[in-house]
Amino acid sequence: MSPVRRRHSGTRRAAVMAACLSLVGAVTASAATLNAGQGRRYATPSAAIADAEPGDTIAIYPGQYFDCAVVTVPRVTIAGVGDPAGVVLTDKTCQGKAILVIEAPDVTVRNLTLTRARVPDENGAGIRMEGGSLNVAGVHFINNQDGILTAPGANWVLNVTDSLFERNGTCKQYCAHGIYASTIGLLRVHNSVFRATKEAHHIKSRALRTEITGCTIEDGPTGTASYLIEVPNGGGLVARNNTLEKGPHATNTSAAIVIGSEGVSQPTPEIVVDDNDFTNDLPGRTIFVRNLTATEAELRGNRLHGKVEGLEGDGSVN
Repeated sequence: MSPVRRRHSGTRRAAVMAACLSLVGAVTASAATLNAGQGRRYATPSAAIADAEPGDTIAIYPGQYFDCAVVTVPRVTIAGVGDPAGVVLTDKTCQGKAILVIEAPDVTVRNLTLTRARVPDENGAGIRMEGGSLNVAGVHFINNQDGILTAPGANWVLNVTDSLFERNGTCKQYCAHGIYASTIGLLRVHNSVFRATKEAHHIKSRALRTEITGCTIEDGPTGTASYLIEVPNGGGLVARNNTLEKGPHATNTSAAIVIGSEGVSQPTPEIVVDDNDFTNDLPGRTIFVRNLTATEAELRGNRLHGKVEGLEGDGSVN
């Protein structure tokens, strides 16, 4: 009897394995690339995005699109084809919010330009993150009110890499910034450039943890930004290996990096600012790091140029 049972068991296992492989194949086959652009199946990015299913990639071919979109499907990738400077979504916003309103989790946006977002409340963003974790890679945010603006989400993660933020920001009504992260779990910005932000901050983060590494954040000769980095409610902060510059036309001359300016309302386990190169191009003195929390800030190996005081508040400078 036992050989019969073994043969029957093996048959069942083979059938189950075949069914599983068939299901995996069906899932893999369901992921598609939806091409958008002149002469493609979809004339506009928004048409392709509206037709997407989980796992799909929307490939946007070079062109200038007066278009916006709301992303409601998770795990999609929205990607420009070729040079990001040649794939441009401009001048149109959805829901009075942004060029791309991301309402779904686990979305990736890469390799395109989002520019000239304007809305009546002056918080128009290149991307509004409203549905969960988001990856942004190789995207140019040019002359928007906000580059990226997030809704709150305790476990959400915003990853930004290899991107450009230029001439974003406004403070005419409510301040809009290069990146403005609400109370999300983690804001991570790596190898990105922030340049010539207007009036507001290059990066403002209410995240539970903020990591800024390998970035260039500079006002330049025309920028009128306030702070380079502001973490207004506390939270962990790591700023490492960045090139930072406060320009001659900065609207807030008092400091470059500020923690706790609006009251500490969340745990601040660490403040580490190390191996950065900071230049003050203001005619007067400024503070590199102003720490308004009770957490000891650790400043290590930073190179300061111009009239600069390294630290105001609790902590040490090495």
